[in-house]
Amino acid sequence: MAEAVPVRCPACLRENGYTAPVFPCACGSPVHPPLDLSAPPVLLTHRTWSDSWVAVRCTTCGRESEWPHPELGCGSCGTVVRLPVHPPERPEPGTGPGAGPGAAADPAGAAGRAAGRRGDGPADARDGDPAGAPGDARAEVRGGAAAGAPGDGRTGGPGGGGPAAGPDVNPAHISVPPTAAVPRPAFRPVTIRTARDAVATAALYLRWLGFQDVRQPDGRPIPSAAVDLRAPGLVAQVDPTTAPAGLRAVECVWLNGLTASATSVYFSLAGYTADARDRADELGIPLFVMDLTGMPQPVNDPADELVGSGA
Repeated sequence: MAEAVPVRCPACLRENGYTAPVFPCACGSPVHPPLDLSAPPVLLTHRTWSDSWVAVRCTTCGRESEWPHPELGCGSCGTVVRLPVHPPERPEPGTGPGAGPGAAADPAGAAGRAAGRRGDGPADARDGDPAGAPGDARAEVRGGAAAGAPGDGRTGGPGGGGPAAGPDVNPAHISVPPTAAVPRPAFRPVTIRTARDAVATAALYLRWLGFQDVRQPDGRPIPSAAVDLRAPGLVAQVDPTTAPAGLRAVECVWLNGLTASATSVYFSLAGYTADARDRADELGIPLFVMDLTGMPQPVNDPADELVGSGA
């Protein structure tokens, strides 16, 4: 799994942690976009379908597939940025997935067949494979964050904790406020390709937060592109469009929640306008932004508190 890397928001200059998503290749090996950390993130003001996907080459089988382009919503100002990715490099002749292992392991010629037999074991193949361009990109992504990897307590493994974990894992021996993180398994995102996928991802995330019986109301007119989701004690709206959610949308979901005496939550694919964020902070409405990998990110304090405390 890729490690978190710092990404500076071009709008407010705040650094946000970002972990490149991992996707399953057809051969079963994990692949993730090789981030180009030498290039600055690009401010996302208009989303197009073609620019939302990026070609990634599997370092195991050499297969090139398209996956969602890495994006990040700033946790301070809500700006959505697109992260540059290294383009896939073509494999050199004799080193592709169809080439014999001996060709790469035996530069001496025909006399090296025996050496090629010694070098065609799975271990040697694995040792040689990451030397390609995608492997280098993954090494750059890991960067200096590799030292903090063993301290990630989200996996819940017996070796994941320890003194090196730091304060980010909410140690059990430290007293925490009532809004402390609720132990729960890691959220499994669903790749967003259509508006229905965005609604389904928001519903899955709300269930992961602890809301029960999350569903889309039947027979209710939808005056806008936003989609309603309801649950006991919850009113949520999902905006799958490519325009940032505005002030009126935030106030509407707040009024719907006020009428139902329920918590109001908003999900958006393209982020929020500044006045919408300010109004949501005043009303205490949790705002989430979703990228095409299907991982919602909180963009204001009420959303952070909801993630920490759960439903």
